[in-house]
Amino acid sequence: MAIINSLVSNHTLITRLVKREVIGRYRGSVMGIMWSFFNPVLMLTVYTFVFSVVFKARWVGGSESKTEFALVLFAGLMVFNFFSECVNRAPGLVPGNVNYVKKVVFPLEILVWIAVGSAAFHMTVSLAVWLVFYLVFVGIPPLSILLLPLVLFPLYLLTMGLCWLLSSLGVFLRDVTQIIGVVTTILLFLSPIFYPILALPEEYRFFMQMSPLTLTVEQARDVMIWGKGIDLGLWLIYFSISMLIAWLGFAWFQMTRKGFADVL
Repeated sequence: MAIINSLVSNHTLITRLVKREVIGRYRGSVMGIMWSFFNPVLMLTVYTFVFSVVFKARWVGGSESKTEFALVLFAGLMVFNFFSECVNRAPGLVPGNVNYVKKVVFPLEILVWIAVGSAAFHMTVSLAVWLVFYLVFVGIPPLSILLLPLVLFPLYLLTMGLCWLLSSLGVFLRDVTQIIGVVTTILLFLSPIFYPILALPEEYRFFMQMSPLTLTVEQARDVMIWGKGIDLGLWLIYFSISMLIAWLGFAWFQMTRKGFADVL
């Protein structure tokens, strides 16, 4: 309830700071916020060329189409990029906003909402690029794509919980930033981003299934591309774990925030 109350009571402030965060990232550049559109387009083009032309990769269980490979790959990258952007920024959220720490009345916990909101904006732009690409080269997406927000919701909870935990640890342990950078790189290759779980020998699939991104990536592709529904049983398990991690992360942040000013 404290998490919900924090969001509701500070929603106006969060919205303004997210907007400032997004605009501030591109302030001073010639194209400004249009970079948020061109970046995913360029990324989609490069990854498609490298994996489908140079390495001649094809998706197991799919067709030989390079367009399909690009769509499948980009769907997974959208999920990973959202998670990676949030957790990589998390350790520096509090040290990077010392002026807010000194203000007793400022709700420090919303720094995570701001980071997640900014990443969600970029993910939405990437999704728009994906939809345009799909409409042009394939046609109308399956109706199951309407389930995508439901698929992503547990990931948002999990990400917020980890960000609250990491933003607190980042105040006391500055090595956290370097550690998280390595961990997210490992997750990129231990999640079904560039290849499906079926491409692995059966004895190694367990390790990929333990990745916090695997279920979301797989279900996102199911509803976006393959026209399948959600595995409700797995979704409920993932949702419950994500809620627990969000609660623990928020509780840890609130318990440790009293020591931030002393350290900073």
